[in-house]
Formats: sequence, C-alpha cells, structure tokens
Amino acid sequence: MSTERLLTVVAAGLSQPSSTRLLADRLATATTDELHLAGVPVRVEVVELRDHAHAIVDAMLTGFAAGDLAEAVRHVEQADGIVAVTPVFTASYSGLFKSFADILDPAALTGVPVLLGATGGTERHTLALEYALRPLLSYLHADVVPTSVFAATADWAGASAPDGPRDGAGGLPQRIARAGQELARAVAAREPRGEQADPFASTPSFSDLLGG
Repeated sequence: MSTERLLTVVAAGLSQPSSTRLLADRLATATTDELHLAGVPVRVEVVELRDHAHAIVDAMLTGFAAGDLAEAVRHVEQADGIVAVTPVFTASYSGLFKSFADILDPAALTGVPVLLGATGGTERHTLALEYALRPLLSYLHADVVPTSVFAATADWAGASAPDGPRDGAGGLPQRIARAGQELARAVAAREPRGEQADPFASTPSFSDLLGG
C-alpha cells in the first residue's frame, strides 16, 4: 500500500485572482512543508469551486455529480486531509461552499482532518469561522483542527513581514504556520485512505452472465 497522502484544497472564492485561493494555497504549502519534514509524501489536488458552480447547481437538482465535478468530489472523498477556505458573505460561509457541501455523501468527511480558513473585508467577520463554518464541518463528522485562519484585507499588507502584524493570535504567517502544523500532524497520524473501493467492481457483466 502506498504511504502517499492526498491533501485536497477546496477554495470557494468567486473572483480571479482571489484572496480566498491565496489563503488556501498558503495553508496547503504550510501543511505540505510540515509533512515533508516528517518524511511523509503528499500529493495536492485543488478544487476551485468557482469552476464548478453551474455543475454544483445541476447536481443539487439531479442528485448526481457528473464530469469534472465528479472528479472534484472524488478528490474530497479520497482525501487524507482537507484545507477548506471560503469567503465570508452575510456573516457566514458562501452559498457556493454550502452547496458543494450539500452534494457530498454525508459520510464522506467522517474522521477526515480538516483545516478551516476564511477571508473577508474586515476582522469583524472572524467569528464566522467558529459559529458558522466549524459547526458545519462538525456536523459532517470531520476532525477539524483547533486553529482556523481568518484573513482580512488588512492582514495581507503585513503578511510578507517576518513577524507579520501584531494581534492576540499572532500575525497571519504565524497563524498559517500553526494551522499547517496541526493539520500535518493529524494527517501523518492516520493511515492513508487510498483509493476507495468500487462497490460494483466485482459485479459480473451481462456478457459474462450470458456466456456462463
């Protein structure tokens, strides 16, 4: 069995370029850096929900994810760890992020380590991570790591400084590093999920049945 872990990054930003995708990429890099230091091989797959917006609505109506969206769903369902980042709209996660969560199998995230991130215009939206996003992932039985990361517009101004802006939780780079360490430890502590078994793989074809 391969020891490689799959880290799936789910970014729900709507614009291009997107601060949501930027935060997601930095959280993924912090996590993979820690896994490499621990000698754990990792592969990263990025699911940009903006690219699947119409297909997500179709899947909600039909109950079936097709094409590229089906592949994105597989990346989530097979992940050993997930970085999930959403913009904050009206004091909560985006509708696109929630719609994607709604089309997943209810058991898909059970026990899977998840790192939560969010972006917004001001730091007043920080608590949306705790009263909106964390309860959603807890409902799905994900193993959400303790540190979640919110990035306001002002955070990016000092994100490249060695110490970052000063606040009670540390600057953005420090929060990203801490969250990445927590997710990496959780991923490394679990056995790789690997490819999910196809429940129909052993079903004989009609030609086999007729030939027999």
